[in-house]
Amino acid sequence: MAASAATAVLLLCTAAGPATAAPTAPTASPSPSASALRLPGIPARLDATTTTCTKGSATVMTQVPWAQRVLGLAEAGLLTEGGGVMVGVVDTGVSAKAAALSGRVTVQPGAGSDCVGHGTFVAGLIAAAPRSGVGFAGVAPGARIFAARGTDATGNADAKTVARGIRVAVDAGCRVVTVSAALAHSDSSLASAVRYAGAHDVLLVAPAVPDDTSSIQDETASPTRFWPAAAPAVVSVVDFGADGKRPDGALEPAEPDLAAPGDLVSGIGPSGHGHFVGSGASFAAAYVAGAAALVRAYHPDLTAAQTADRLERTGYPADVPRLDVNGALTGVLSSGPVTEPSAATGFRVLAVVGDGGTVRRAGALTAACAALALALAATAALRHRAHARRGEHA
Repeated sequence: MAASAATAVLLLCTAAGPATAAPTAPTASPSPSASALRLPGIPARLDATTTTCTKGSATVMTQVPWAQRVLGLAEAGLLTEGGGVMVGVVDTGVSAKAAALSGRVTVQPGAGSDCVGHGTFVAGLIAAAPRSGVGFAGVAPGARIFAARGTDATGNADAKTVARGIRVAVDAGCRVVTVSAALAHSDSSLASAVRYAGAHDVLLVAPAVPDDTSSIQDETASPTRFWPAAAPAVVSVVDFGADGKRPDGALEPAEPDLAAPGDLVSGIGPSGHGHFVGSGASFAAAYVAGAAALVRAYHPDLTAAQTADRLERTGYPADVPRLDVNGALTGVLSSGPVTEPSAATGFRVLAVVGDGGTVRRAGALTAACAALALALAATAALRHRAHARRGEHA
């Protein structure tokens, strides 16, 4: 009877809440979309002939962006916000003027300003705090950001600069580092920096393909492997859009590990309170880095390699597994040891910011219903064992 009651509860909760166990990756049709709001685009790099930095946006994203809904970040936030984990951003720098990151950014000397805006956008996807009346927030708003320079002032990257950025981020105590560059060629310094990160139990995440292909002279003959994503132990990430597809004409990656939202995603800029829109695999890598921060906070005993394995094995089944944030946090892997969260970790009721409470209450209801169903099922099992034992002694 208890088992049937558990089933009824689950059916009721499925009807009442938005979260369902889907075998395939969800897609979203954003309404209104970032493009409909006319958000300005965040550049991958600046024209070397100009001295004008990216200006702030006047448009605020008041709706929850499609990427956050697809990833189920409201539900993940009931478990953890990534507190205690620092994420390195090896990019164009992170602006100290970014209000959504205020008080949670440490910088490498020279990386505390961001003329391009790309690094600040990436940092916001990872850890931007929720604000009243704003729909956009980062994956791990409790995490800290470490800004390391991986490009020159205009956004051009090379292997040696990226390698220095990785090493600085590792030495700063980062447990996850995302590199936004996708370089056609590696060198000994970059290969050494990747090994250095692995030796210090730091998870590296990088885009499988570059955001901007204009630097590739002959796209038909361009390399299919880009660095550092192609290096062993680096989580290689490719992007998809709200329709679940890759952008038209996008470069085909070589054996990426994960796919995540990256086409027309919303994020913060280097100044002001407005938002931008961006497209590229570096933004998909940022979402994976944010998810890795959540996993390392919720499962603190997992190594970097185990965290990467969990992210990849719990992804939605597809040609390239698609990031499932909640699955990475709570999924039980089919084989191998599974590290349980610490005793102090549990469900938390978070403050509602700007959405009338609908999303947070739905997530809380789903979690509560699942917990009740498990309790009822456990009760049924105990009763069954008790009856069996009485039968043995009869």
